[in-house]
Amino acid sequence: MRNNGSTLYIWGLSAMAYLEQCQRRPKVKSLIPSRYCLLQTKQNWMNWIQKIIHLRFTDFRQRISAKMERKPACNESPSLGSEKEPLTCRTRSECKKDGQLLRNCKPSLRLSEELNKVHPSPGERAELGPLPNKYLAVQSPEAPCNGTRNGVDESSTQTLTVIPSCRAEVQHLQAEVWERETWSKKIDFLLSVIGYAVDLGNVWRFPYICYQNGGGAFLIPYVIMAVFGGIPLFYMELALGQYHRSGCISIWRKICPLFKGIGYAICIIAFYVASYYNTIIAWALYYLMFSFRGELPWTSCHNEWNTENCTNYFHNSSVTWFNNSISPAEEFYTRLVLQIHKSKGLQELGGISWQLTLCLLFIFTVVYFSIWKGVKTSGKVVWVTATFPYIVLTLLLIRGATLPGAWRGVIFYLQPKWDKLLTTQVWVDAAAQIFFSLGPGFGVLLAFASYNKFHNNCYQDALVTSTVNCMTSFMSGFVIFTVLGYMAEMRNLEVSEVAKDTGPSLLFITYAEAIANMPASTFFAVIFFLMLITLGLDSTFAGLEGVITAVLDEFPHVWGKRRELFVFLLIAVCFLGSLSTLTFGGAYMVKLFEEYATGPAVLTVVFLEAIAVSWFYGINQFCRNVKEMLGFTPGWFWRICWVAICPLFLLFIICSFLSSPPDLRLFNYKYPNWTVVLGYSIGTSSFICVPVYMVYRLASTPGSLKERFIKSITPETATEIPMGAIHMNAV
Repeated sequence: MRNNGSTLYIWGLSAMAYLEQCQRRPKVKSLIPSRYCLLQTKQNWMNWIQKIIHLRFTDFRQRISAKMERKPACNESPSLGSEKEPLTCRTRSECKKDGQLLRNCKPSLRLSEELNKVHPSPGERAELGPLPNKYLAVQSPEAPCNGTRNGVDESSTQTLTVIPSCRAEVQHLQAEVWERETWSKKIDFLLSVIGYAVDLGNVWRFPYICYQNGGGAFLIPYVIMAVFGGIPLFYMELALGQYHRSGCISIWRKICPLFKGIGYAICIIAFYVASYYNTIIAWALYYLMFSFRGELPWTSCHNEWNTENCTNYFHNSSVTWFNNSISPAEEFYTRLVLQIHKSKGLQELGGISWQLTLCLLFIFTVVYFSIWKGVKTSGKVVWVTATFPYIVLTLLLIRGATLPGAWRGVIFYLQPKWDKLLTTQVWVDAAAQIFFSLGPGFGVLLAFASYNKFHNNCYQDALVTSTVNCMTSFMSGFVIFTVLGYMAEMRNLEVSEVAKDTGPSLLFITYAEAIANMPASTFFAVIFFLMLITLGLDSTFAGLEGVITAVLDEFPHVWGKRRELFVFLLIAVCFLGSLSTLTFGGAYMVKLFEEYATGPAVLTVVFLEAIAVSWFYGINQFCRNVKEMLGFTPGWFWRICWVAICPLFLLFIICSFLSSPPDLRLFNYKYPNWTVVLGYSIGTSSFICVPVYMVYRLASTPGSLKERFIKSITPETATEIPMGAIHMNAV
């Protein structure tokens, strides 16, 4: 039988009748009930409809086009709240107005009861009712008006897109659906997320906070905060990124446009993190270069940077330790690596260390060539950077367990102090540690998950990666404290006296000194600082990828084909922003950035993100999105956490931080009072994007204040949902 218009018309009506029958079934509550209804049939109606359209569309279009005028009408892709007059065009070049690509060149086929209409107006769409499954089959936005694409007959390569009404802009259809890359393998994604979550903080921050807040008793609030706060937020971000397949800026058009400033705030925070975090990696690289020596330089007091206060008690047990005595490891760190003695503080940072500048330049070069091609490149690099630390941690744990006095460190690490659980500070530290350890709010989880396949089990991924991260922190505590117990045994001191160093000093002074006095010290020093570098690198890959994905998704017409150039410019800006941390007083800047620039701002950003998703986008809508991806709806536990517990969890940390700002001190330098104002100003500079964009959004939206607010919290861009070879927009 010949293919003609009446045949396709009959097939289309029959298919739509069945679709609408499925939609009216009361038991089906999915966002796309037709899909689940069709999947329950043995004939697989969706594949049948797709095949019929694919085989008959070309012939039908040619027959209809022959009966129409030579100049088909084109409608410009309208924005929300606006209507455009129909334009005419004969070729692709004519389908543009003011540089904007026009859409919907007739003829097109409406798979609904309104077969005689191409696209309804906004008023007509309102009359149709809030049915989310009124799909429209039209030509691809790349198809020109004359039925050819770049000189090739359209009948040979016809692309069919199923979309609702003209609500999505053409550039987002092109960037999000047709050209978005995905991970080469599932393991690439898992290693990238694990590499991002497991960073330098797992090695030094968790062990110190654990013994400071009650030892083994600290594990109780830590686990509670992880189960009710950290993991639900981790799961939420993975689900959001995987469903909407967008970066941290453009994703808000699909959730709640009023909160789009969150995306810009995240990008600024990522810049601050890159400005100080990579400097710590440069310190580790500097140590690594000095580790390839027969005798490690931080074991001796006979170097040019040592002072008369240098006291080497390891090589001479009869040496007396005075209050002004300094170990050779501390002098190596402060006087050679940091050269902090040449600075008077934040008010006078001093010159730039050219040695650290070269180290940082090398670090950023490695970062650039690891991420410049996208996740397919970085996904292969993390096979080394994410797995190597576990090999080294295992070796160091075995070596530390065999050292004399190691048991003293383990007891000090795990011995519970139950009275600590009655203090508020322990719960604040547990909440802050689990939050910054898992890392929601930096845009990284959104970016990584956006490159997943639509039906990837992100629920399982969230549980696996968060559990691995928490177990790594716990394991790092044994690695650190077995060595601290050994040092306490050698010094004949209490473990608490040896473990008084915090932050990077715990690694670069205390642990480095312990390694230097072990047998085979050169080998252990090399692998230890290599581990620190790899721990930092994959976290840097992730942090910058969050910014790159956000900008490329938001401005695909500018940077979509220029990823390499944008990555280079971003790396250059981050390097220039790091110059203040490369000065002789750069360690003071690193401490200030770490305490003020990221912590409060990220906490506030994630608090607003949880509110926007749970209360404005709607927890029911979000759960329906998860069901479309995974096939099951999140249980009541996850709903309660997202709606109430997680926001309260974050608000608790924010209020605790604001009520008692940290008293900063580094070595013998006490930060002056004006640095508190400076720190809060740096943190506010990122968060200020949220209220500023809200004001801009409400001011630029037409209508009354109520209408402006409703439009600002209503998603303005549909989300493409892949179903086989057809992509559907979920409204």
